Amino acid sequence: MSDIVIDARGLKCPMPVLKLEKALAGARAGETVAVLATDPVARIDIALYCRQHGHGLDMREEGGALRFAVTKARSAA
Repeated sequence: MSDIVIDARGLKCPMPVLKLEKALAGARAGETVAVLATDPVARIDIALYCRQHGHGLDMREEGGALRFAVTKARSAA
C-alpha cells in the first residue's frame, strides 16, 4: 500500500516524473509514493529517476495504466 498516490494518467512525460519528484520532496525516507501513468515513456523516465536517486521501484500494469510504487531512499534529501 502506498502512502501517497499520484494520478498522472493522460499526462505526457516529463509531467509524471515532475509530480513524483515533488511528492518525494515532501515524503519521509521509507514512505511509498504510487504513480499511475499511461504514457509509455514514463516506464523509462521514472525507472531512470529512481535509479539516479537511489529510490526503490516496483512497476506493474494495472487497469490499462502503469503503476509505479516508489519507496523514498533513506539517504535521499
